[in-house]
Amino acid sequence: MEHPINILERYWKFTSFRPNQEEIINAVLNGEDTFALLPTGGGKSICFQIPALAKKGICIVISPLIALMKDQVQALQNKGIKAMALTSGISYSDLDTFLDNCIYGNYKFLYLSPERLQQEIVQARIEQMNVNLIAVDEAHCISQWGNDFRPAYRNISILRQLHPTVPCLALTASARSEAIEDIVKELDFIKPKIFKQSFYRPNLAYMVLHEDDKYYRVETILKKYTASSIIYVRNRKSTLELCTFLNSKNISATFYHGGLSNAEKDNNMEAWINNQKQVMVATNAFGMGIDKADVKTVIHLNLPESIESYFQEAGRAGRNGDKAFAVIIKNKSDEQLVKNQFLSVLPDVNFIKQVYRKLCNYFQISYGEGEEVTNDFDFNSFCKTYNFSSILCYNALLILDRNSVIALTKQFKNKVSLQFIINNNALFNYLNTHQNLSLTVKCLLRLYGGIFDHDTKINTLSVANKASITENALINTLQQLEKDEIISLNAGKTDAQITFILPREDDKTINQISKGIEQQNKLKQKQVSAMLSYVENTSTCKSIQLLSYFGEKDVKPCGICSICTTVKKTQKPQDLGSIKNKIIELLQNGDYSSRNITANLSCNDEDVKTVIKLLLENNIISITSSNTYKLSHL
Repeated sequence: MEHPINILERYWKFTSFRPNQEEIINAVLNGEDTFALLPTGGGKSICFQIPALAKKGICIVISPLIALMKDQVQALQNKGIKAMALTSGISYSDLDTFLDNCIYGNYKFLYLSPERLQQEIVQARIEQMNVNLIAVDEAHCISQWGNDFRPAYRNISILRQLHPTVPCLALTASARSEAIEDIVKELDFIKPKIFKQSFYRPNLAYMVLHEDDKYYRVETILKKYTASSIIYVRNRKSTLELCTFLNSKNISATFYHGGLSNAEKDNNMEAWINNQKQVMVATNAFGMGIDKADVKTVIHLNLPESIESYFQEAGRAGRNGDKAFAVIIKNKSDEQLVKNQFLSVLPDVNFIKQVYRKLCNYFQISYGEGEEVTNDFDFNSFCKTYNFSSILCYNALLILDRNSVIALTKQFKNKVSLQFIINNNALFNYLNTHQNLSLTVKCLLRLYGGIFDHDTKINTLSVANKASITENALINTLQQLEKDEIISLNAGKTDAQITFILPREDDKTINQISKGIEQQNKLKQKQVSAMLSYVENTSTCKSIQLLSYFGEKDVKPCGICSICTTVKKTQKPQDLGSIKNKIIELLQNGDYSSRNITANLSCNDEDVKTVIKLLLENNIISITSSNTYKLSHL
């Protein structure tokens, strides 16, 4: 058997392992059931890829993330390693061929989702394969105490029955102690080897800043630290708005969200990866599997839903070992916003039962029937028919999908996309002679920024309601605009497809998963509460707060976070006196705003405000009509 270090050097061009990697690999090669908790950027994939390459046979990799599966398969193929992923949309005949290739074609890796594993044909063929390792990525999804619990993950144990002598490796970047115990139990580990790398990042400064004008603070940070950055925002609209703002301030930026086409995602990603753009403004759809070592700052403009999510996203900064910053910029409205975004939209069991019953009625499925029936699905029409809140209904459908009651294709938002292909002046000249289209066009322009610059997905129901017309009338208007070469139009036939996995049994179906739904809702509430506690705690080192959350004890203050670096408000008189002299000297050159004073002096913001207040009280300085400060005697 080839030594792991030789495999690492040949395929990855590294001459040494990262912390814990070699120990994990050796445990797997010794046939041990192994659990590996490695922080983001810790190199989890190498821990199963190298032992799989060292031994004869194929490694079965279970992953919930199609994009990550595709990325890892592509990376392996680029190294000349035979790997495949069984993603959605594969026909039965192709699936049959692919599985045969895994048995007879010397493939080293087979990636699949836990849902795909439930298929009888997949189980039957895996039983025939020479499996050398079972790798479970994102293993926290197994645990009801873990982030993003997926019940289908609990069926992975079928692999232990198909290949009882094959070792299993579970990997995750975020799991608390109760989740680890759950994972070990569900995967039927026997005397497992457990590796937990400390989450401490000595080069990463965790900062929580209170700022009413968040955009201004972002601008100052990015101009001070001009290296590669990621900014996470709440929604798709915000990615474009902030990107436009940054570019207007001569800070090169691009953006990323789930609604972009694959080509747009790839182009924007490449520009950022190659440092043609300093900043990537993104929703949380961005980042999984991205290993860019030189990210200097990760900024959250809105509060994440959990410490687990935040830690994973923040951990994308400073992977090269240089000092880096993970910054949350908050203000007074954030607590209510995070509750509205993540808690008020949690559907309870009764609402999920109602959605499920209406879904069955919508497709005229009789009691006891519907199993494996697939239907085209118009989400907007469904919500309007039954007067459902779209976000609550969406989350209910996701829960039904996650619990394998239905299978939902998730491209159902905005089945229509368009872009205006003429300029502003030409458009309004056109509307002068087409007054009947004017209101619809104005609604489009007001609802969707960037619609002149990008192919933009639109919610037809929202636009139709705004313009007080029917969806059919809206489609007719869009077709007219396309015919007159005003817009380029892409219109899909349907929003989505829904496949009913279980036969209809109404409340009985949901009762089987109700306990898990209630458990996850309580967990979400605890996670949001922990996130709020983190940003509001102004006395404990930020690193200590984060590491304590994950069960690490006896952690020393980091010395570089926003708590550790905060200067005590009560300073020595000569310190404030020094700032006073500097402000007076600065104002001799002209009027300055408080922001400009702080920027020029490089002093603590609170100290500058304190000194300005004292100078005003003593009539040494005064406020001008434009809200700047000047020396009173000038």
